Amino acid sequence: MKRSLKGQNLLVSKQKESIGSLNASIDSLEQYISLNKRNIETNSNQLGTEIEKVTSSTNSQIIKLDSSLEKNRLYWIIATLATLLLGGLVYWLLGKRIQSSKTDVETQIRNTKTALEEESVKLDNKLVEVLETQLKLKQEETKTQPNISSEKADHSLALKVADEIIRIQKNLSRMDDSTKGLKQLNSSVQRIQDNFAANGYELVEMLGKEYNEGMKVTANFTPSEDLETGKQIISRIIKPQVNFKGEMIQAAQIEVSVGE
Repeated sequence: MKRSLKGQNLLVSKQKESIGSLNASIDSLEQYISLNKRNIETNSNQLGTEIEKVTSSTNSQIIKLDSSLEKNRLYWIIATLATLLLGGLVYWLLGKRIQSSKTDVETQIRNTKTALEEESVKLDNKLVEVLETQLKLKQEETKTQPNISSEKADHSLALKVADEIIRIQKNLSRMDDSTKGLKQLNSSVQRIQDNFAANGYELVEMLGKEYNEGMKVTANFTPSEDLETGKQIISRIIKPQVNFKGEMIQAAQIEVSVGE
């Protein structure tokens, strides 16, 4: 029995040693765990600090980038507005310059046209005076030969006068009523027509009248959209019809507008 008790004591003693060794291992493990925990906490703190630094740096860079983008956007807006404003100003100045140039050109053209018309009127007035003088001389000559026939009479002056009357009347119709010397020329043309008639000549009026196939004329036909279809109107006198004492001595050359 003593042996048995001794054996048990020995076993208990060994278990105690094992327990003591196990406790030592546990203490050592707890120390290791505690050390690792502190290391983890330290690393965690360092990592947190680094993350904060990185976050702060990133946020700072983002703020700078946003500020830079805002500034660039503002610069682009300002540059765009300045470009548009400058373009609008240039367009306005060019338009004003072009309008001014156009007005100057139109004024020059109008002044040149007026000057040419006035010069033309002066020349025609002088021509009419010459023709009047020649007609008076012709009239005096005719008085000395009262019984001369139409075939033997010299009609060259009368035909020349007729052509000039038609030309002058055509020019007068295109001129402004305010043209200098125009009234005087109209009066002169009317006077020379009276002298023309006094010498036995008749200038047949055809302009604006309807054309018919029985007319003894040389006609050129031109289409017109302003007339009714088939309607034919004498629109231009190239050479007038001239009669002497009721007989035709010159057939007319005319232009006829035909409605389409």
